[in-house]
Amino acid sequence: MLQVKNLSLRFGKRVLFEDVNLEFKDNNCYGVIGANGAGKSTFLKILTGEIEPSTGEIIKDKSERISYLKQNHNIYDEYSIIDTVIMGNERLYKIMKEKEKLYMKENFTNEDGIKVAKLEDEFAALNGWEAESEAAILLSGLGIGNSIHYSKMSELKDKDKVKVLLAQALFGSPDILLLDEPTNGLDIKSKIWLENFLIDFKGTIILVSHDRHFLNKVCTYMVDIDREQIKLCIGNYDF
Repeated sequence: MLQVKNLSLRFGKRVLFEDVNLEFKDNNCYGVIGANGAGKSTFLKILTGEIEPSTGEIIKDKSERISYLKQNHNIYDEYSIIDTVIMGNERLYKIMKEKEKLYMKENFTNEDGIKVAKLEDEFAALNGWEAESEAAILLSGLGIGNSIHYSKMSELKDKDKVKVLLAQALFGSPDILLLDEPTNGLDIKSKIWLENFLIDFKGTIILVSHDRHFLNKVCTYMVDIDREQIKLCIGNYDF
């Protein structure tokens, strides 16, 4: 569960929103709507910690992992597509690389063995042995074929980089999923796949979208940003 408590955001004399109190629960999808400039994307950035609010706080359990759709398409150009997706779980990816480094040492010591054993235990607990297959399933669902999964991100067109970053956000069963315009650039087949994925998702989803059909299909609540207020309404967009 994610809580927003007494949240306000001001830029000089301009008030974007004031005294917001919301609670986002598991097994629900919250669609964030509002006019252009109302602060939809800004609200998500506050939830990720990228922007500090003027007042208030974001409360979540320390054990819960937030995953969000990144907008910088070129930041992972030097990495393989499959690695970029697995980076969606930062801790798991770090363990993978630490293990590889230790196993490649010419003079492997007893101390290294102890470190590797601990890493292997955590790796297994994070479902590390299924990481590549899970990443491949996500990529394939979004239309990125198996034949290029180990190619570099720099070889992809921007529209396909967006799909990889979406797969990254979905990877590893995050507890809280934040998506800003996730259907942008998706073909119909990929969009339907994403709709079904989100409908089956067991955590908390908070997403910004202008796609009314998409909002109607996946959302159980709407979050309306209007006139310096953020209000929560039950139901999808049409409701």
